[in-house]
Amino acid sequence: MAVGLLLICLTGLVFSEEPPDVKCLVVNLDHVQCMWNGSANPAVNYTFYSRFENGFKECTSYVLENSTIVGCDHPYEELITLRFSKFTTKLKLGNRSFEQFHGLKSKVKLNAPVNLTVKNGSGLNLCYYWNHTCKTRCIECDVRHRIKGKEWKTILTQNNSYCINLPSNSYLYELQVRGRIKELCGKSDFWSDWSPPVFWGSMRESHSTVTNKPSFYSPLQTTILYVVGTIIFFILVIILVRHERIRVILLPVLPDPGKNLTKILAEDNVEEWLPISKGIKEGFKVNYIEHVCSVGEYSHNPQSTSESSADQSSSDHSSGSSASLAATN
Repeated sequence: MAVGLLLICLTGLVFSEEPPDVKCLVVNLDHVQCMWNGSANPAVNYTFYSRFENGFKECTSYVLENSTIVGCDHPYEELITLRFSKFTTKLKLGNRSFEQFHGLKSKVKLNAPVNLTVKNGSGLNLCYYWNHTCKTRCIECDVRHRIKGKEWKTILTQNNSYCINLPSNSYLYELQVRGRIKELCGKSDFWSDWSPPVFWGSMRESHSTVTNKPSFYSPLQTTILYVVGTIIFFILVIILVRHERIRVILLPVLPDPGKNLTKILAEDNVEEWLPISKGIKEGFKVNYIEHVCSVGEYSHNPQSTSESSADQSSSDHSSGSSASLAATN
């Protein structure tokens, strides 16, 4: 009798207490997790039921804490769209039940991104890639990275990749990613947990994940190369402008064939452009000495006609006499 009265009193005490508040969360668009251990574990074990549109379904996977039921993980299909519908939960204890309505549209928590890796991207960039275990494109990612353990820098991206421009391999880079449902698909109030960090660069820790580490110049080295190259270029230009001989050697002037041929023909210097050997050219040179002969100019003195005739007669007479004398002899 005493035991029965004690049980009745305990049962009355339980029923007189306020029912526990149930809080539900859509986990990775795979199942709905509802918990009712807000401030402390309940004194009794409740039976849990839930539904979206159809009839109630009893929980298939209870969450236990210190041998007491404190929650339920109930799988549902098509949660990407069902979460926009009204969700109803019911806790039942004996003949009493407590129903509660929930809006799950903004209560989605994804799993942390996985397979976070580092690769050498195009254009001397360092790119990070990752995947999601949830099969949906309605995810935006929050990426944070820091250099040498300093302050985090955060950026929001709609892609599953992120690139850092011109990293220095003398620094240690650390990056983490988390995700959530984006605005166009019913923005969630909950971010996923941060992914495990991935490291790249010098002084990497033993648990870092690095693949295909790129080897290229740091930004400072690249700047120095550009400056030195520019200085060398200007020095060469100055040398070419101020030193004629070096300019001719480095940039010889190409002759004009038409102009040179005209000059050779005008100077009658054919052997200079004919392909004649040096020995033959030497043969054309004068190798003897000719005596100089003095030449005087002949002067003609004009005479009168009579004197010319007399001289001609005398000459003829003299010739005839000479001929006669020769015949007599």
